[in-house]
Amino acid sequence: MSEERGNSVLVGILRRGYHAVFFENWSIWLGGVLIGIMSVITFAWARPWGVAGGLRNWGDWFFSAIGIYPFPTASPITSTNSILTIGLLWGAFASALLSKQFALRMAPPLELAKGVVGGILMGIGAAMAGGCNVGGFYTALSALSLSGVAMMIGLFIGAYLGIRYLYWELEHLPSGSGGAAPPDKGGKSGLHLRDLSPYLGVLVIIGAVVASIAYSREAFTREGGLLLCGLVFGIIIQRCRFCFVRGFRDPFMTGEGEVARAIALSLMISVIGFAALKWTGLREESIYVPQAFWFGGLVGGIIFGVGMVMAGGCGSGSVWRAGEGQIKLMIAVFFFALSTSLFKLWMMTSEGLNKLMGHRVFLPDFLTYRWTVILLLVLLFVYYVIATWNEETDTFTVEL
Repeated sequence: MSEERGNSVLVGILRRGYHAVFFENWSIWLGGVLIGIMSVITFAWARPWGVAGGLRNWGDWFFSAIGIYPFPTASPITSTNSILTIGLLWGAFASALLSKQFALRMAPPLELAKGVVGGILMGIGAAMAGGCNVGGFYTALSALSLSGVAMMIGLFIGAYLGIRYLYWELEHLPSGSGGAAPPDKGGKSGLHLRDLSPYLGVLVIIGAVVASIAYSREAFTREGGLLLCGLVFGIIIQRCRFCFVRGFRDPFMTGEGEVARAIALSLMISVIGFAALKWTGLREESIYVPQAFWFGGLVGGIIFGVGMVMAGGCGSGSVWRAGEGQIKLMIAVFFFALSTSLFKLWMMTSEGLNKLMGHRVFLPDFLTYRWTVILLLVLLFVYYVIATWNEETDTFTVEL
């Protein structure tokens, strides 16, 4: 009897642990810390974290496959850009299954149209800024690039403009045109797909591990590791509901600063880690310093900011929400991939347009590593403080 009771207690402990991990959302603070740590680990392993580069590779491959691009394109299963984005989508999908949150969610026609427009704008902005909110802002700032600061400013301006549009939409378009259909809750009795989803989630994770091992056996150890890094990013972001758009939109819309503070904290960790890796020579100084200061970072950030507010998700946010089954964000990701591929090609074939984007500015070349890190940490601390102050005063909140 005691053995049976012991087994029963153990099962209860495991169930509570599973519930705490996959049925209760993780703290946004925890998400920020984990993303910062994973950003440094990914950079130390092979390359910095990014999303837009993977989406661009998908767009390049698509256009090449249908004969529009006359030149060959790297396969999505060997491109490191693509592998990181696939891992993010894979991890979000697995996490959504494990938490029983995966369901195909349709949206009204207006929202689907906003997914198309938002995806196109994000693709154009990412091409101009050298990356999306991850590569052009988060990773560029971590890599000590001044274009990351320019995109940060642009994202704030774009988010403000996007909110002004949303408020205009609420006032002038028919009510009920927005929103999304609630997820399918399933029947009240009998076995439903949602009851099986945790087991499917385990299989999805096992599949990712098997794929990583397969990469290693084919002399693609770096790619296999990046797939697992992307997988971890997807799980963390999905469990924390972490979307960068909230860090730029919410201070204007609701006044909330929780995500903004988490982004600031995450970036502090990432900046210190990247600086250490570059200063010690373990990674090249020029890595992920986009040629986008100032025009590309600022204007690209504005365009991207408007797009992410319209789509309801940033680069990484759109991907992980697509992994949850949200049709609008799937559409946004698809048009993001196509537009960033086309606009990047246009930039590459136009010398004048390419020069217009700006220059590569690696801050330690002008300020030394010490003062660069101090300056960026102060900037992020100011971001943290202003977000907290605005939360209590609603100074920057836009009224309807």
